[in-house]
Amino acid sequence: MISSAQICPAKTTDAAEIAAIWKPILAGSLATFNPVVKSTTDIETMITDKADAGFAFLVAKDADGVLGFATYGQFRGGVGYARTMEHTIILADRAQGCGLGRQLMHAIEDHARTGGAHSIFAGVSAANQQGVAFHARLGYEEVARLPSVGYKFDKYLDLVLMQKLL
Repeated sequence: MISSAQICPAKTTDAAEIAAIWKPILAGSLATFNPVVKSTTDIETMITDKADAGFAFLVAKDADGVLGFATYGQFRGGVGYARTMEHTIILADRAQGCGLGRQLMHAIEDHARTGGAHSIFAGVSAANQQGVAFHARLGYEEVARLPSVGYKFDKYLDLVLMQKLL
């Protein structure tokens, strides 16, 4: 059980804990199509790059450390997409089902809205039904299903695009 957690901007000193949470999802699940594990250095760079670009990279922490993170960036390159974002959210197993995911999402949505974003996308593996349901509960609507665009563990996978207008 998580007693008290706080949400705050990620620091490069959080990178090793973020990497430890993300590694099993990248390496061992169909929740993401990417099988490449991110190093601590990769995550330090992501944290710095997001901050430099004006995007949030937030962590949820308690006394025992990082419980999860959420971040976002522009959906696609170019000025025409400058008000459309896409996010990533990952929680440690021990943080599942206690409301931290919802808190992280609200925090990045608020940050994006304040920065002028009009909408935010979630690209969710169709194999990740828990992720699809989570986003639906937060008001994201499925706007497209791209068949067989992902490939992992010798399987072709569908991508579900879900959007929320901010």
